[in-house]
Amino acid sequence: MASRFLLRSPLTSSLKNSRYFSAAAYNAGNKDSFYHKDLSIEKVATPKSYPPKDQLLFGHTFTDHMLEAKWTRENGWEKPKIVPFHNLSLHPASSVFHYALECFEGAKAYRGKDGKVRMFRFDANMRRMNNSTASISLPTFDVEEAVKCVTELVKLESNAIPEGFGYSMYLRPTVIATEPTLGVRESNSALFYTICCPCGPYFPTGFKAVRLFADTEHVRAWPGGTGNSKLGSNYDGGMYPTKLANQKGYQQILWLFGEEHKITEAGTMNAFVYWTNEEGVLELLTPKLDGTILPGVTRDSILGICRKWGEFKVTEGSINMKQLIKASKEGRLRELFGAGTACVISPVKEVGYLGTNIPIPLDPNDPTAESGPLARRIYEEIMAIQYGDIPHEWTTTID
Repeated sequence: MASRFLLRSPLTSSLKNSRYFSAAAYNAGNKDSFYHKDLSIEKVATPKSYPPKDQLLFGHTFTDHMLEAKWTRENGWEKPKIVPFHNLSLHPASSVFHYALECFEGAKAYRGKDGKVRMFRFDANMRRMNNSTASISLPTFDVEEAVKCVTELVKLESNAIPEGFGYSMYLRPTVIATEPTLGVRESNSALFYTICCPCGPYFPTGFKAVRLFADTEHVRAWPGGTGNSKLGSNYDGGMYPTKLANQKGYQQILWLFGEEHKITEAGTMNAFVYWTNEEGVLELLTPKLDGTILPGVTRDSILGICRKWGEFKVTEGSINMKQLIKASKEGRLRELFGAGTACVISPVKEVGYLGTNIPIPLDPNDPTAESGPLARRIYEEIMAIQYGDIPHEWTTTID
């Protein structure tokens, strides 16, 4: 079996030796790549104007330009180019339509109080994308070159990045299979592209706690599958179960696995439990990367930040619903929240499970609070890093 490992992190060691990132994905020296030195830029004749920032909805408004690079098995990567934003023209038999051969990433660019634009750990996103492409036999690329090319797109679109805490420009790098042939096999052609969306806060109603439905009938991922890759096929299976959960009054699903109903993920986010564990130790726990869990960049950032604080135990481990209920009844459960790029932190106030609702504490000192103290603290710390209020090696300033 090929060696596998994860994203590098200056603060955490859990990702360095994991089995769940391929060596190909981590290799920044991949010879078959597109290169920044070959990048061409075609600008629009008349730049668009954008809605006032308070009218921006997440993922609804797109910028003037996009980055793209084509690939074929015969000739490798073509030269990358930034071109005016346009619709894609694809053959109806393209593999992406029939066999879900596609993957994507989510990252953000921020404008700080000093007016400077910053990107947050985008190299980690590109390494994870290489893992995703390799998992479905799509081409990998040189991570550093991809970062440079997307950075040029961010520079060009920097006028579209709104100012203010909670505002940003969302980046969506994507790789799709484009071979116009029916047949379940590797695609002989692909397209890498990146589009940008100026956006406001992910939750337009504000930083509010949500209700999760612990689903005992549907499964998000399984051992030996692709749950550790950011593939569209890992999301479409959750659409119908989420619809059912919504009809019951819950916003997202708390995904479970196995007879013990082990907690895996929270909606489209990594899950975190803050509790006094069964040994009486104060602990922040998130499900370990066992191949069914997406190695979130925000997840890794939270682990690094909390380990650096050194105020409580930080664990990548396992917890099931029986343990969660017991901790709740015994007053040991402090907080439960999800974490991801789009929302950063999503506090949870209640979990529906087997016909009962498990209350999740928020702030015991503030009955009107929509978040627990730890979730709020982590949220503010990460956002301060992203906007440049706290200087950090995770941010790259764009000139």
